[in-house]
Amino acid sequence: MIDSPTELHDLIVERNKERNRARVVAGYCWDWASKRNPDAFDIEMPEFGYQRQWNLTQDGSLWLVAPRSVEQVGCIHTCQGLELDYVGVIIGPDMACVDGVPATDPLRRSKHDRSIRGYRGNWKKDAALRAMGDKIVRNTYRTLLTRGMKGCYVYCCDPALADYLRSRIKPVG
Repeated sequence: MIDSPTELHDLIVERNKERNRARVVAGYCWDWASKRNPDAFDIEMPEFGYQRQWNLTQDGSLWLVAPRSVEQVGCIHTCQGLELDYVGVIIGPDMACVDGVPATDPLRRSKHDRSIRGYRGNWKKDAALRAMGDKIVRNTYRTLLTRGMKGCYVYCCDPALADYLRSRIKPVG
């Protein structure tokens, strides 16, 4: 568990020097502004001085092996099925700890996320749709958290979720 996205990214950059097999990934909670404006940042957390772009802008599907792509952030759509030595996972605002229990909020995902298309307008009146949104968010993080074969670093946007996870994870080494 890491206390800032900047520290998380620095750890991944350092691990990447070993074999170019370490990357940062995140839940799809930030819009892809750099798709239309290559100078824009997609993921911004000003309180940490953290600014990054999603990975497809420069390297396309080669983000896993392009050396400079370690500066970018991958998402569920580009990393499922791929394995890294080390992964840094940013758990976005779509998952938080509410009353001591992890909870999802698919409405906190990017409006460009096609996996929840149709969810926004109908979630209040459809229990099955709420359950599907919850499952999508949980599956996203299960996938992202299992990409690192040697290690995984995690930063949570929600401090309560970070505390919850710290209380249940035993660090290795």
